[in-house]
This record gives sequence, C-alpha cells and structure tokens, in this order.
Amino acid sequence: MSVLNTEIKPFKASAYKNGQFIELTEADVKGKWAVFFFYPADFTFVCPTELGDVADHYAEFQKLGVEIYSVSTDTHFVHKAWADASETIGKIKYTMIGDPTGTITRNFENMREDQGLADRGTFIVDPQGVIQAVEITAEGIGRDAGDLLRKVKAAQYVAAHPGEVCPAKWKEGEQTLKPSLELVGKI
Repeated sequence: MSVLNTEIKPFKASAYKNGQFIELTEADVKGKWAVFFFYPADFTFVCPTELGDVADHYAEFQKLGVEIYSVSTDTHFVHKAWADASETIGKIKYTMIGDPTGTITRNFENMREDQGLADRGTFIVDPQGVIQAVEITAEGIGRDAGDLLRKVKAAQYVAAHPGEVCPAKWKEGEQTLKPSLELVGKI
C-alpha cells in the first residue's frame, strides 16, 4: 500500500536544529509545504553528500515556503555529534529529526525492518499534511536536491492550478498541460 495521497500520521520527536534540541509533532508540520528526507544513518557515505546538497539549496526551498525535515533512526544527540564532526553536516540549517523508535519511518512505510534503518526516501507533503510525491532509491543511489526542488515547484503549481498538470522535465515558467478528450493521443 502506498502512502501517496494520505495524511501524515501523528508523531512526536526530538530533533536538532541550528545548535538546539527541539520537540516536533505532525501539528508543527502542517500549514506549509514540507519535505521529509529520510536517510539510513549518520556518519555514513552517500547520506552526507545528499544532506549537504539539500543544505546548499535550503534557501531556495525556504523562498517557496517549504520546510525540510531530514529523518534517520539515529537520535537527535547523534545528529548534533555529526554536525560538530563534519563540515558538510555542520552547514545544515534545516531540522534533523531523530527517530530511534522508528515511529516516523514506519508511518511513512519507509523502514528496513531487518536493519532498523530508514530507506533513502523523499516525501513531499502539502500544507494540509497530505503526501503529494514519494521517491525511494536503493542504498547506493544518491538523490539530487535540484531535482527535488523542481518536483516541489511542480507540486505547488498543480495545487494552485486545478485542471493543469506538469509534463516530464517541467520547469517553472514552462507550458503545462490541461487534460481533455481533445488531448488524448496528441502528445
């Protein structure tokens, strides 16, 4: 069963953000666009490259009213230690959620049960708390924050323009499609 088009489930978590520990619930997420960016573990190899890439694009996400929440099954204490030890992770300004019980990871159906680790999963959530996009990649395949930004813009465009859809490789300002009987077989 896919979590696409479902509302995020209740959770309560401790997180690390800008040198502080904070508490977070699903209620804190609602009201604006969000990206839940799951990764297997701190102090690993592909994960810091992805998290650093998202950090490099964070200001662009913020301009779109999007909050980023990275999530692993490590604790918020481990997130702080990693930020202190790594220049790449130290530049992160978004929220790093600790999910040691796996509640959030399981809520998004993104847990490797045999390992107790999150899959490399990305979830775009609208302001009502509904999951609008899902991407899961294998362990060795890193994600691209630039493409994630493009997908967020497409999701926001579709939400703001009912009856229009964004074709493959759509970028902001490009032509969209209006599905209709007349369009069938013409593309």
